[in-house]
Amino acid sequence: MLPIYKDIGLGLTIYQRKSTHSAPHLHRAIEFVYVTQGSLAIGVGQNLYPMEKGDFAVVFPEMVHHYQVFSEEESRAIYILTSPNLAQGYMNEISNLSPKEPVITKKKVHKDIIYAVKAICSEFADGQENQDIAQLSKDENALALSYIHILLARSLPLLELVPKAEIGSTDLIYKSVSYISGHFAEDVSLGSMAHDFGISQFTLSRLFAKTFHRNFNQYLNEVRLDYAQTLLRHTDKSITDICYDSGFESQRTFNRCFSAKYHVSPREYRRNMDVIKEE
Repeated sequence: MLPIYKDIGLGLTIYQRKSTHSAPHLHRAIEFVYVTQGSLAIGVGQNLYPMEKGDFAVVFPEMVHHYQVFSEEESRAIYILTSPNLAQGYMNEISNLSPKEPVITKKKVHKDIIYAVKAICSEFADGQENQDIAQLSKDENALALSYIHILLARSLPLLELVPKAEIGSTDLIYKSVSYISGHFAEDVSLGSMAHDFGISQFTLSRLFAKTFHRNFNQYLNEVRLDYAQTLLRHTDKSITDICYDSGFESQRTFNRCFSAKYHVSPREYRRNMDVIKEE
């Protein structure tokens, strides 16, 4: 998974898949993780938390996190990303706080959590490994709301919640991902970012090469493209508006970069996804 800033709109994104290394990223969704096989580790801020089969984790919106898999044994997990709009009644906690340690071990995971995770997969994933639902119907929204409330009601009392600013805010990787996520739609550059951080361009450039295995501009374009792809799937904005909202300076550059990554034009991508009416 590339470092992303993803807004999943009013829907759900469900992955039932093999766990792999993922670079630091953040999104506006609440992410629930339930390990079904093997082991993995989830990193939040500067800390790494191991997870075994049966463990459950909660990551709040806007929190930089990543995944690592150290065992040779295959690891699988269910990842559920949900809009904060489905967490009514918990918005104060979700907006201002974050779990100090995101993992709930198997012996403490309430049976209702397991029930809700399996029910979400059954009702919305329908046996598919990956399911991205852009918009929920009225009945689906009510059902999803119920399951998400179960997950939050049974997990939050087991987690110590602290102000988000206390978690990882001084780590350069954390700061870099947060900075790009907040400025990717602007005319941002390696030089301007290094200046704002008070460090050399060389130090920042080396960070991107070592941590993300790509240079600054490649990283920036990946974030912009991921955001554009999300807008194409979940909104009816025009492709021109999406181009500039995502930070590209011209539609020609946007089309070229998008086609290089997804092997289709933005218009073809939207048509193939069949998520909204053709423009």
